[in-house]
This record gives sequence, C-alpha cells and structure tokens, in this order.
Amino acid sequence: MKIKTWLLLSYFLVMILPVIATYVLFLFIQGYNDELKVKEHVETVAEIASLKKLLADPALYKPNSNWNKIQQAVDSNESVVLLNKDGIVIFASHSSVASTFMNYGKEQLYDGLYELQQGYRSYTYRQPVFIQDEIVGFFDIQIPREQWVKGVANRAILIGGGLIIMFVLVYAMVIILLNKKLLRPLHMLMHDMNKFAAEETVEERSTKPDEMGILTKQFYAMRRQINMARDTAKQEQQAKEFIVASVSHDLKTPLTSIKAYAESLVYEKNIEANEQQEYLHIIMEKTDFLKAMLDDLLTYTMLHSAEHSMDFVSVEGEEFFDMLISDYEALCKQKGVVLHVDLQITGEYKVDPNQMIRVMDNLVSNAISHTAPNGRIWLGAMSDDLPDWTYSFVQESLDCRKKEQGALLIVQNEGKGIDAELLPHVFEPFYQKNEARNKSELQKTGLGLSIAKQIIEKHGGWITIFSQENVGTCVVCMLPKTKER
Repeated sequence: MKIKTWLLLSYFLVMILPVIATYVLFLFIQGYNDELKVKEHVETVAEIASLKKLLADPALYKPNSNWNKIQQAVDSNESVVLLNKDGIVIFASHSSVASTFMNYGKEQLYDGLYELQQGYRSYTYRQPVFIQDEIVGFFDIQIPREQWVKGVANRAILIGGGLIIMFVLVYAMVIILLNKKLLRPLHMLMHDMNKFAAEETVEERSTKPDEMGILTKQFYAMRRQINMARDTAKQEQQAKEFIVASVSHDLKTPLTSIKAYAESLVYEKNIEANEQQEYLHIIMEKTDFLKAMLDDLLTYTMLHSAEHSMDFVSVEGEEFFDMLISDYEALCKQKGVVLHVDLQITGEYKVDPNQMIRVMDNLVSNAISHTAPNGRIWLGAMSDDLPDWTYSFVQESLDCRKKEQGALLIVQNEGKGIDAELLPHVFEPFYQKNEARNKSELQKTGLGLSIAKQIIEKHGGWITIFSQENVGTCVVCMLPKTKER
C-alpha cells in the first residue's frame, strides 16, 4: 500500500470514529430506554397516583397548613411543590426546586396540566386542586429517573472508553506504519546519500512499490549515472594526459631533427649542394608530419567536443560511394600496390561528405602502409551481403550483422596482419602496432583509426576490424540507410 493511501485511510478512520461512537451510543441508549420504558412508566404512574391522593386535599393549600405528612410521604429523591392559585410557592420538599417556580407566569403554570412529562433526569406531573369547581392551588411532582440516568452514564463511559482505546490503537498503528513506511526508509536513504557523498560504497537495497521505494530507486539510478559520469570523466582525464604525453613525445623527435638539420644548414659552410637538398627534403618531410599530427589532433579534439555537430546531407548511395572509393588508384600505383574496387550499393544516406572522405583517407593510408609491394588492396561499398573477395574469417564474424539495413564500406589488404592480443586496442588514440614504425613512418600519427571510429559512430553506424596473421586485415564500416517515409 502506498504512503498516500494509508495516510488517507488513517485520517478517514480518525474522522469517522467519533461519528461511529456517537451513533453507537445513541443506539445503545435508545435500546436501554426502550427496555426500561414500560417498567419505569408503570412504577412512576403508581407513585404519582399514591401522592395525588395526599396532595388533592384542599386544606394543604391554606396558609400555615400542616405539611409534615407530605414530608413524611415523599421520598428523599422525590420532590413536591405546592402552589396557590396565583402560582406562588407555599411549600417545597426541597428549597432548590422551589426557586424554579419563581418566574412562572400564568401560561407556564397552566401549560402541561395532567400530563406526565418525561425529562432526561426525571418525570414531572402537575395538577390543580379544586373546591366546588374553584382552583385553590396546584401541586407539582418530580420523580427522578435514577436507574435510567445511571445506566446511560455507565454506557456513555463504556462507549467513551472504547473510543479512547480505538483512538490509541489507530494512533499506534499510524505511528508504526509511519515509522515503517516513511521514517525508517527515509533515514536509510539519508544514510546511503551520506555514504555516497563521502564516496563510500553504497549497497543497493530491495525497495517496495511505494513513494519512498520509488524515491530510493531514483536515487540509485542517479548514483549509477553519477558514477558513470565520474568514470567517464576519469577516463577522459587519463586520455587527455596520455594524449598530452604522446603528443609531446611525437613532436619532440621531428622538432629535434628539424632543429639539427636547420642548424647544419646555417652553421656548416662546406655542405655540398646534394646534401643541402637532402637536409631540406628531410626538414620538409618532418614539417609535413608535424602538420599532419596537428591536423589529426585538432580533428580528434573537435569530434570529442559536445558543441561539434556533423554537416549531414542526403546523398544517393551509388553516386556518393563511387566518388568516395574511386580516387585511390594513382596513389596505390605509386606505392606499387594492386587495387581492386567493387561497388554494389543502392538507396539514400545522410552523411557528412568531408568527414567520410577523411575516414576513407585514413583507412586507405593505413592499408597501403601495411601492404608490401605487388600486394593487393580491396575497396568495396555494398548494400547487401559481403562480396566474395572478403576473407572467410571476416564473413564468419560478420554473419550476424548482415541483416542490418545500411551500407557496408570495406577496406581490405594483404599483409602481416595484427596480433590477436593487440587487435582490441587499435582504435585507441596514439596506438601503433609496431614501435619501430614511429620513427620510420612519419605519416602515421596514431589517431587515424580513432578519428574514423568517432566519425562513423556520429553517423549512427559502427566500425570493426578483423585481422589474421600472415593473411591480412579488413576494416568494415556500416552506415545506416535513410528510412523511407
């Protein structure tokens, strides 16, 4: 039961209990009154009849009459009042009763004569006394209802006691439920929040489907999100520190070379013309490497920025991918590599053309650098299944992804391949398979695959790499097709 429900229920019980108790008391008294009504009425009529015989004597209404016989006949709990014909009290068995007749007028005096009137505490009977059809006075008799009043009082005490007990039980129940459903879960939640604020381990507890349970679940969800954000921020900080260290290291070597060759050109006098050209060529080569590294670093940082967004445009698949993969024949020929191009694609796609060109340049550049002279490179863009020329280990691994609606962009090359233990790290920034290559291959900055992965994922696709030693490597990118309206 939710907190709101049982609070409303407890409030309803507290409000309805007095009404129920009053109604029960009314029924209790009504039943008791019906039980005593006949018996009490008969006894009262008999008592009044015996007193009427005594009080009907006209001599009792004369001044200075002897009223001792009345005093003796009247019970101590009963009261008798004698009035003259003008309504003035001439005798009262109890002085306190006589005072109630002081303000009686003629109308009140004659009202209710010969009627047995039932009050809460007593029966009242009033009657005139005559001498030859002339009123000489009145007598008023009051018979107390002691048994009835006592019974009502006992029943009121019983109902009141029951009501108090019920209130105590409801109050205790509300306190117990309040502690169980609100206070204790709230204290436990505050304890967990304090532990989380102190960066201590918080163990998640099972929760109930009430408001506090929902609040606790939301806190746990928020805690997980904050922990994920902390881990992400920590990883990003470590990545930034690693990038700074890597960039510093990679910039230091070419800068040192540039400085050394520049100093040689400036300070050495006997340098032959062919050596000067070689030094200048090395300086230009190192400068190009520095420029490529700074360009890749700028792109990598830009792609990580939350403010950066792709400039997507809708393109026709066959036309765009034909342009994308058909401009590398001259570069491969220059490097002595055989290039095979395969295009089997349909549909429309949303892409950022400049960024996709960057992806393709990085992938082809990597493939060329890892392919021996006279080796082969395959470039393909497919809408359906993988082409026959892809390696068997690629087709087996990608079989579960063939049903995805999109374009498969494939770059495959022959070569030594990548060690299986190093394969999961190739998309990490500044990763390079062979440390010796850092010094020999200046065009590789270690950010190419990482940049390609970010660009493809920003297009809503995925990129994966497959490799087998002494066979070759294959990179497959998937770009989702534009949904037809």
